[in-house]
Amino acid sequence: MKNKSALLLLLLSITLAAQSKKIEFTEYDLPNGLHVILHQDNSTPIVAVTITYHVGSKNEDPKRTGFAHFFEHLMFEGTANIKRGQIDSLVQNAGGQLNASTDFDATRYFLLLPSNQLELGLWIESERLLHAKIDSSGVETQRAVVKEERRERIDNQPYGSFLEQTFTHAYQVHPYRWTPIGSFQYIDEATIEEFRDFYKTFYVPNNAVLSIAGDLDIEKTKKMIEKYFGEIPRGTKDIPRPKEVEPKKTAEVRDTVYDKIQLPAVIQAYHIPAMGTSDFYALNMLTTLLSSGQSSRLYKELVDNTQLSVSTGSFPFALEHPGLFVIYSIANMGKTADQNEEAVNREVKKVQDNMISEDEFIKLRNQIETSFIGDKQRVQGIAEALAQYYLFFRNSNLINTDLDQYLKVTREDIQQVAREYLTPENRVTLYYLPRPAGKQ
Repeated sequence: MKNKSALLLLLLSITLAAQSKKIEFTEYDLPNGLHVILHQDNSTPIVAVTITYHVGSKNEDPKRTGFAHFFEHLMFEGTANIKRGQIDSLVQNAGGQLNASTDFDATRYFLLLPSNQLELGLWIESERLLHAKIDSSGVETQRAVVKEERRERIDNQPYGSFLEQTFTHAYQVHPYRWTPIGSFQYIDEATIEEFRDFYKTFYVPNNAVLSIAGDLDIEKTKKMIEKYFGEIPRGTKDIPRPKEVEPKKTAEVRDTVYDKIQLPAVIQAYHIPAMGTSDFYALNMLTTLLSSGQSSRLYKELVDNTQLSVSTGSFPFALEHPGLFVIYSIANMGKTADQNEEAVNREVKKVQDNMISEDEFIKLRNQIETSFIGDKQRVQGIAEALAQYYLFFRNSNLINTDLDQYLKVTREDIQQVAREYLTPENRVTLYYLPRPAGKQ
């Protein structure tokens, strides 16, 4: 059986390697510091234009949290040459789609367009980089939008505060202690001058990566990029980078959160290394083992076998600085958070005490490799990945080699990281319980 498993693993690796084609790209810097990455794929008449700014919630002033996320919204208000509210309609009328996202480490803007509209996308993003409209009308509009978003996604959503509660309890020093949604109070208190200063500090070419993938001509695209971005001045302000280091945890943090929910839940958050480290790859494979799909260990034991849980899973936060490995379980009707915590701990201990089987290991590698191949099938996924690898590691070619780091992970490595990081003294444990009647 052992030889058969080894043979299957070898055949699987050969097959998937053959399916995974190398991503070719061109990259260079403009004199103003803007890093440009271009990937040509003329198979479909679509182009993805992404611009990623190296600013997330961890770059904020502790007394002005929420700025990075607020700017994600504010950048859709318009520019000196694009009327208020017209960015969406320009893209949609051209047959395209647009979106944006903010996290702890970066803010990203995405345009997916017919390839004959590439110049439109470049013009829009160059306008937002140089001429964003930051005035009282736009700021007041987005203040209301962000408040409503918080009410819908956090305040009025069952378990909606889990991210805030988890990170607040897990970090005491590092700016990961607040989340991207930030504080209403600080957004309300901020002045127009503070918003404009944030824009001039972080929304500059030397703090951004422009990544474009799809149906394009490299040389023509370079000329268009020079036309729209070449004359934008380099930023002159110092870009704040947090230097705080979270102290090593020596004792478990436990707390109870009362929420407008019917079913209790348990959340565990373990401190782990930053993304890109060797242990992070092993932890990522561990989460696949524990919670990827209905055949995963947590789902089979807690949902299928014991019926203790209606939903369970785990995920490591891929962060630029050391992050968290989160495990959660929402109790079934009539079951308790205690019971779910005990069951989760039993599954973690199984990984710590017993090396996973070769068959499970083959499945893990299969899932990881399939995910990588799937991501390379979409031009938007390619553009995003190229920007991510450059922004955080200054190595865009990781899009072609990062999979090798997962394939280096052994069964012993998975057991080792479970033993090293998934320990009681290294975690936060939160119980989410139904709010008693009359309790705010």
